[in-house]
Amino acid sequence: MTLSHEDDVKMLLSAFERRLEQLLPEGEQEGQVYAAMREATLVAGKRMRPLLLLLAATDMGYKTEQTGLLDLACAIEMVHVASLILDDMPCMDNATLRRGRPTVHYQYGENVAILAAVALLSHAFCVISRAPALTPEAKARAIAELSASVGHMGLVQGQFRDLNESRQSRNADEILLTNELKTSSLFNATLQLAAIAADAPPQVSERLRFFARDLGQAFQLIDDLTDGSSATGKDPHQDKDKSTLVAVLGAESVFLRLREHVRSADQHIASACQPGNTARYYVHVWFEKQLTLISQSLSLSLSECQ
Repeated sequence: MTLSHEDDVKMLLSAFERRLEQLLPEGEQEGQVYAAMREATLVAGKRMRPLLLLLAATDMGYKTEQTGLLDLACAIEMVHVASLILDDMPCMDNATLRRGRPTVHYQYGENVAILAAVALLSHAFCVISRAPALTPEAKARAIAELSASVGHMGLVQGQFRDLNESRQSRNADEILLTNELKTSSLFNATLQLAAIAADAPPQVSERLRFFARDLGQAFQLIDDLTDGSSATGKDPHQDKDKSTLVAVLGAESVFLRLREHVRSADQHIASACQPGNTARYYVHVWFEKQLTLISQSLSLSLSECQ
């Protein structure tokens, strides 16, 4: 990534964090639910989805008032955080750590966690409906795209499959479908919102769908390969006894699949987000760092077994 690309990412990230704080201001409301919403959303995370939205839309020629685009990015992050809160619940993954901090239900209780997740979802759609500089048609399309990605044929279905089928014997295709629903669907919504904001043509939106599919699969495989690490900010060994691709095919085979998904994703975004391609550089740098760390970890693991 060139210096100008790095600067672009830093400036957009800073603007995003400021806007997120404005949309969840301190002292506006009282009570544990609102406190949980702010705690979960404002704590530092990868912010990959909102950054991708901002970078991709800019690459595709979005030049109107920046706040409207920032609001779409904030809405995506709110939906993502809501999904994490629910994913961590005792009835699901029963996690105690998220982003290096105690999970919401662990801090505030299960009832507050559920209500905070619901409130974040509703707030996200409200933010889109009020986003400045976007036409009513663009807002309606964005809400439809995001709601479909979360619904019973998107992220919700992926989570259900992961909870109810992951401890059963599954083949690779079944696991990949779960990964696509659970992870790729929200990446797809992220990129489709960028395309809607930039008024991109249908062929570009289609390329972004292919990119999101590969991106989600790669992202999930990284999650599977690093499940035992204590450096992820999450509880280690959450996939114990689950039929992930790592459990079915082995870490080396999954690492090769991961590299192929990253290569394919790069091809799709290169053709979709010209001429800027800042999003492409951002994704490339992020994945190269992850691939290097995983490669080193696998080499160490293999050497220890010899």
